Parts: sequence; C-alpha cells; structure tokens
Amino acid sequence: MGRLRGVAARRSATIGLPCPIVRSVDYGRDILSGSRRKKVPEVPAEPGVVVEDPASGFCGAVLRVEKDNVVLEDRHGKQRLFPMRPAAFLFEGKPATLVPARTSAPAAPARSASGSVKVEGLRARTARGSRIWVEGIHDAELVERIWGHDLRVEGVVVEPLHGVDDLPGLLAEFGPEPGRRVGVLVDHLVAGSKESRLVKGITDEHVMITGHPYVDIWEAVKPAAVGIGEWPTVPRGQDWKQGVCSRLGWGEPAEGWRRVLAGASGFRDVETPLLTAVEQLIDFVTAEG
Repeated sequence: MGRLRGVAARRSATIGLPCPIVRSVDYGRDILSGSRRKKVPEVPAEPGVVVEDPASGFCGAVLRVEKDNVVLEDRHGKQRLFPMRPAAFLFEGKPATLVPARTSAPAAPARSASGSVKVEGLRARTARGSRIWVEGIHDAELVERIWGHDLRVEGVVVEPLHGVDDLPGLLAEFGPEPGRRVGVLVDHLVAGSKESRLVKGITDEHVMITGHPYVDIWEAVKPAAVGIGEWPTVPRGQDWKQGVCSRLGWGEPAEGWRRVLAGASGFRDVETPLLTAVEQLIDFVTAEG
C-alpha cells in the first residue's frame, strides 16, 4: 500500500492535484465473482469440432476423446493430446469447455408384425418344398398379415384348403417327405369336434397338425382390436360369420372381414393359441431334414 501511495503522490505532484488515498476496500468483492462472471459455454467434443488451445496456439479438429483428454488434429495432420479442463479452449474465438459428447443409445431393431426382428431390404427367399396349409382364404390372409415377413424370410408358402374334409387325400397327393413337409392349421381343433375327428388318424412324421379352439379364425382376433367388448355367441346350425355380422351390425361377411383384418395389425391383436399354433408350424416346416 505504501508503494501505491508513493506512485499516486508523484503523479499528483506532476499534475498539481491532491493525491487520493486508494484503499482495497473500495473495490468491494472480487469483480470476477458472483453473477457478474460470464459462464463459459460447454461444447460437446464431437469428431470434427474445431477448437484452439490458446496456451500453445494449436488449432485442430476433435479426433477422439480419451478419458479426460481430447486428441486434436490440425490441417497438416499433426495430432496433439490436451486435457479437457474448464475454459481450456477457444471455440469460434471464445473461451469454451470441451465435454464428452453424449452417445445416444443404439436404436432398437425394427420388428415385424409377428414381433420378430425385421430384415431390412428383404428379398423373398426361393420357396421351400414344404408348405403350410390353412382352412380358408381368411385364415391365409390373417397369417400373411401377422407372419408375412417371417414367411418370406424363410421361403414358406401358405395355401388355403377350404376345409379339412379331404385332408388325408390331399396329403397323399402331395407326398410329404424330408425337405417337403406339411404343416396344417385347423380351426376349432378341440376334443370332440368334427375337425379333431378328421385329423385323428394322420400320423405321418413329415406332417404337423396344430390348431386353435375358435369356431372361426375371426374369433382368434382379440375383440378389443376390432372395437367390440366380446365376440357374440352364435347358435349351432347358424352360419357363424353371418350371425356375428348380424348381431354387430356389420352388414355382409365381406364387410365384417375387412373390419377384422384391419384390426389385426400385429401379434398383440391375436389370441395366444393362434400365435402358438402358427409359430410351431413355421418351426416345423423350416427345420432341416
């Protein structure tokens, strides 16, 4: 303080003014502290971001981050390692703090309607010799709707039978054998049903028969998926599709089926027994041997 007073006195003497007494208390708190201090922005150290180390004058693009250090590369290809300290760099001419760039979580793989991993840019595989047979056009369309992607990946063809009344004869004509298997999806496959009696005697090792308990494939679609509380009960002897449409005010069965198919957008929209049955058939017809 004495040295400051001496300098001030000499300056006053030179210009003929009294010498003010300068006290440190006049400055108050640190002028760089508190709210007046500008916050140094943080810049993610993403590859390609150009910064400068003011201490050395080295200017380069971020190459990579190694723990708490960053590797910069200048335009001549020279690389240098710098610690990532607060306010240690200049970004666009202004002080900045380099921070590790946030790495986003890897995107979940796309899924097909059946829930399997979707194969992008799929080109359908050449059809196998094996087949999956279903009871009708609606069955085939619903299976395609849910499992179409998987079937094309595996090269499996689905064919409608229009009933299982002549299944033994159709199998004899097809001639199942290794590499030429047949999987059959049967509606209303429950103990005591006509369908269960028709398929009871089929024991060929190259044939698998599975099914679901519903009278018709429509009923394998969850009611909520088609905007109803439950599927109506249709008395025996009455056409089931026509009876359902009449009770729901859906018009003709063709219109009703459009509603049902539109509601089945994925595996969550169909009942578990159908999911299990179809998955078993796909595994069977695509197995080696």
